[in-house]
Amino acid sequence: MSIYEQVLTFIHRPKPESFQRLALAVFRHQFETVAAYRSYCEECGIEPGAVGSVDEVPAVSNVAFKYAELASDGAALAPDAAVFLTSGTTQGWVRRGRHIVVRSEIYRASAIAHLRTMLFPDARRMAILAMHPTADVMPESSLAAMVTWCIEEFGTRTHLAAASRDRVDVEAAGAFLAGCEARREPVCILGTTAAFAALFSGLRSRGAKLRLAPGSRMMDTGGAKGQAVPMQASEVIARAGELLGIARAMVINEYGMTELCSQLYDATSFNCPGVSDSKERFKIPPPWLRVTARDPVTLRPMPDGEIGLLTFFDLANVGSVSAVMTEDLGSVERGRVRVIGRAAGGEARGCALAIGQFLATEASEASR
Repeated sequence: MSIYEQVLTFIHRPKPESFQRLALAVFRHQFETVAAYRSYCEECGIEPGAVGSVDEVPAVSNVAFKYAELASDGAALAPDAAVFLTSGTTQGWVRRGRHIVVRSEIYRASAIAHLRTMLFPDARRMAILAMHPTADVMPESSLAAMVTWCIEEFGTRTHLAAASRDRVDVEAAGAFLAGCEARREPVCILGTTAAFAALFSGLRSRGAKLRLAPGSRMMDTGGAKGQAVPMQASEVIARAGELLGIARAMVINEYGMTELCSQLYDATSFNCPGVSDSKERFKIPPPWLRVTARDPVTLRPMPDGEIGLLTFFDLANVGSVSAVMTEDLGSVERGRVRVIGRAAGGEARGCALAIGQFLATEASEASR
């Protein structure tokens, strides 16, 4: 069985006791097939045979995806490959990160499986309003792919994508929701924080308040681009209740990024019975995603509950690099993740992938 099939099998039938073994096998595969990652590990003085646990696997900065081809050799030519671009740029460089997903079926399996656990634990199909473009409109967006798969897997024939590359159609979104309200049809709303801010503003300007059917829910993917004053997750929850009648437990914030094929979601009383909806929220990763908080200087994992740089080992990233360090601060306790915010300072830190190395490599290649 190939390493890809092993990961896909784990996603479909997770066995936590097998995670460590499979993670080390994925690391060895990536060391052998991803040239830029192999060079980085060698510069850090790390050989696969000396790595005894997943916490010892060298993590690259998520920023490194802007500078290096962090994918298996020839990955972009694979029949099922997808290339996703980040939306950000780096100071001095108009450049977007590029994540080559060698087998998009693995990304789909990861996204759908955890969506089913965290957003659709009641196993029901429903009307879906997407306030983000779908994959046919924005094929380079990993979020667009996830939105499209969500509609296919969990939606009914009643669905609408009320967004283009350039704008969110607030009027169309409002009309769609009003129709669902009139039919007492539960609806799932997917979108970014910025899109929801536009929707809430549009409803308020018209003095409209909807009361969507029980079971309606909202997935807030974050993202404040275009907002003068970004809405906090708690504000999205409050406005969804005030203007749409969606219960607090049904407004679920997602944490994800282009550089990872797996996502984390808020734990609420809806998807995690026994959880209080009045306390500060934490997020739940899927079984194939290990999250640690790292000391920003030593890069060692912090004790449970202590704050550090959030670092991930994502089995679903099998065709690129699984160990990814972010600039987000947070803590991990008993596998539950609290995301606190972005760390101040430069992009590269600790032993994260040396960006200068790749700029020098590019300059060398360009001169040939």
